[in-house]
Amino acid sequence: MKIVCTGSVAYDYLMSFPGYFKDHIIAERLDTISLSFLVDSMVKQRGGVAPNIAYTLALLGAKPVLLATVGEDFSEYRAWLEEKGIDTTGAKVIPGTYTASFFANTDLANAQIASFYAGAMSHAAELKITSLPGEKPDLVIISPNSPDAMRDYPRECIAAGIPYLYDPSQQIVRMDGAVLKEGVLGAEMLFVNEYEYELLLRATELTKEEILSHVKFMVVTLSAKGSMVFCGDSEHAIEAFPTDIKVDPTGVGDAFRGGFLTGYRCGLDWVTCGQMGSLAAAYCLEQRGPQNHSYTPAEFVARYRTVFNDGGQLDCLLK
Repeated sequence: MKIVCTGSVAYDYLMSFPGYFKDHIIAERLDTISLSFLVDSMVKQRGGVAPNIAYTLALLGAKPVLLATVGEDFSEYRAWLEEKGIDTTGAKVIPGTYTASFFANTDLANAQIASFYAGAMSHAAELKITSLPGEKPDLVIISPNSPDAMRDYPRECIAAGIPYLYDPSQQIVRMDGAVLKEGVLGAEMLFVNEYEYELLLRATELTKEEILSHVKFMVVTLSAKGSMVFCGDSEHAIEAFPTDIKVDPTGVGDAFRGGFLTGYRCGLDWVTCGQMGSLAAAYCLEQRGPQNHSYTPAEFVARYRTVFNDGGQLDCLLK
């Protein structure tokens, strides 16, 4: 299966606050809120939704294609992704710009306050999915990107008959409701977290039933509570993979998507797909940064079987 990953490519600047944000928020003074947090540490990591998802897909044996706009500072990042088995021929350097940057401050409860600088990502709509060389994609992942790119890519996929996964997440608040609705109704599959799901329903004025009548399936992630997979009239509750090591939540949702999609491309059932997503998310949570975890397919399968029973289905990853 040829999977094309579109979305942000960024450098993540991750900071740690040795307290709880909630202790410093005065509910009755939100209209004049003014906060600054002195952090204990900061690290720079490779990130961005598109390469984060592609990274997990590559760890589990896929050869994903990255389609994104990047800055002049991308060369080292490109080499890293290529080394991991990700095709970056669709990553276009925009002269005179920097790669997008994500600034995230995480507290002791793993709550985050973040800002995002678009940089080269602002040019994403200049790229066309159908301009990629080789065979037509079997699936395009449309994840957070410049709003105009997220408007154009679903239309391009529909016109070309290419199935796409719609993952608007952080950009729901920046996009027009009608454009979001168009993206949802044309999608093969929809991924959101529980908060984004409520925002999406409000912005599009769609009901859960209306969404499920159009998409093949919908996944709503629930953080530590696991996730829900909805397909037609069926619902599947997926528990989070147990781990006592919780270092950094950045990129955990992206890893979940990569794990889930690996099961999907192998033709596995919804529960197994969701459990694979949960394990991939746990690996990410246990390390700082979205691309610092590593495992072989064999190691992934062995750890999966310490908690879940796949009935031998995951042998497909070992061939």
